[in-house]
Amino acid sequence: MADTPDPTRPDQTAANDEAREPLPRELLSRTHLALPQGRARDQSRNGPRSAFEKRYLEGEAEPSRDIVGYASIKSRLHARLLDELDEQDMLDTDEERLAAHVRDFTARVLATEDLTLNDDERRNLSDDLMQETVGLGPLAPLMADPAVTDILVNGYNRVYVERFGRLEHTAISFRDNEHLIRIIQRIAASIGRRIDEASPMVDARLRDGSRVNATLPPISIDGATLSIRRFGTRRLTRDDLRRLRMLSDPMLTFLDLAVRGKLNVLISGGTGAGKSTLLGALCESIGQRERIITIEDAAELVLTQQHVVRLETRPPNIEGTGRVGTRELVMNSLRMRPDRIIVGEVRGPEAFDMLQSMNTGHDGGLTTIHANSPRDALSRLETMVLTAGTELPSRAIREQMTSALQLVVHVRRFEDGVRRIGAISEITGMEGDTPQLQEIFGYKYRGTPGGPRTITGSFATAGIVPRCVETLRERGINVPIELFHNTD
Repeated sequence: MADTPDPTRPDQTAANDEAREPLPRELLSRTHLALPQGRARDQSRNGPRSAFEKRYLEGEAEPSRDIVGYASIKSRLHARLLDELDEQDMLDTDEERLAAHVRDFTARVLATEDLTLNDDERRNLSDDLMQETVGLGPLAPLMADPAVTDILVNGYNRVYVERFGRLEHTAISFRDNEHLIRIIQRIAASIGRRIDEASPMVDARLRDGSRVNATLPPISIDGATLSIRRFGTRRLTRDDLRRLRMLSDPMLTFLDLAVRGKLNVLISGGTGAGKSTLLGALCESIGQRERIITIEDAAELVLTQQHVVRLETRPPNIEGTGRVGTRELVMNSLRMRPDRIIVGEVRGPEAFDMLQSMNTGHDGGLTTIHANSPRDALSRLETMVLTAGTELPSRAIREQMTSALQLVVHVRRFEDGVRRIGAISEITGMEGDTPQLQEIFGYKYRGTPGGPRTITGSFATAGIVPRCVETLRERGINVPIELFHNTD
């Protein structure tokens, strides 16, 4: 005689779920992962939506019996829902009809069955089942939290988030590794991508602009992983960055004048240092009458100007064809009569075409690059140019860089979790075979009196009037000399 399933054992419930027929790819390819709007509003106003989510988000180390009971009931109802959808041939229906059926199923179950659920759990059961069917499952409350910038899943029972620059462990978990894999495959299928043992990696973008990277065994040894880099619904402005102490008033004024005067600016920094945030804020200085072409791997920039053309790269399809890279978009943008070309990030051979455009009359370009210092940014840029297949000698490439670029703005996330501009440097030319940099502004680190999470320092000028001031004056931009003699 078969054992009776124990509702308090999620591992046994998960095994029962796996015995059922999975949701086919046809349904997943027609759905999107947007969080219900009403749910997002309740999240911001009243906090977590249910006792289950509240206890998880508060970091309870050991979930209590009622939490396990809710998860078990939801899991069993989800399995029944999938069976019912299959029997009624609704697995390939559109999302609107699917949502209506989920609501009807939930109302019917709550009215006819005696479920041990409290009022909050009964109210939220429909949304939870919908998320389990076409959404992000257990990650839904994290996606609704505006303070979360990164969601990092290192296995089905290890979920981390970044809030306010600090990494935190959460008590949210998936039932098992197979549950996590189903969520990952659902995300990939919803954006027309595929991930399985034959193709165990995916890098894509959700409809809300969030970046997604996922891996499956055998390349991730300890189980499936999922990384979601989220972006705020509201872009941070220059005033926001100043209020958050990312830069000082003289630095902000100088960068504003530099962008208005069409200097070519390279923003460097590590992963998560705030390069894209700073890029978006600097774009505020571009005039309303200028035609702007933006080129990105994942469209993140939100510009307020009216004359903006947004271009986005396209990965290869399942057959491995149809790829459109950044280099092709940069070359195409030159034929679109741009006043400004903004490349979200250079990471390959497109660096050569970007430098060529800056040296052929397309001034005022802005871009970002991954680097640990301004000097390292120039070295990496040179390496990227070499990947374009050019046979130029190193000196010729460096001359192209020093001619095309005027400023390197380096940003970094400090030990206290605050993102700051570490240095604004000017490229002054070549000395022998070496590009010369001189620092104009910088952040002067003093120490950590209260431990590594509390650092002290200040923004300061180097007391040097940059050579680009003359260029800006020739273009009708008056730069106050006092900017370079004040300290923060």
